[in-house]
Amino acid sequence: MASQDKEKKQVPLRLSASLWVEISRWAEDEFRSINGQIEYILSEAVKQRRREKEDEET
Repeated sequence: MASQDKEKKQVPLRLSASLWVEISRWAEDEFRSINGQIEYILSEAVKQRRREKEDEET
């Protein structure tokens, strides 16, 4: 998966103006670009989902 992490896919994404503002502020607070913040949020959501699936299986 490490080699896949280096390869980036472009995805068109439409966000409401209010959501964009919130993500923009959040990104600024954490010294990330908006794109970086969105990638971080999605990565964390995937990690959480994996943990929840593992918990369900045990």
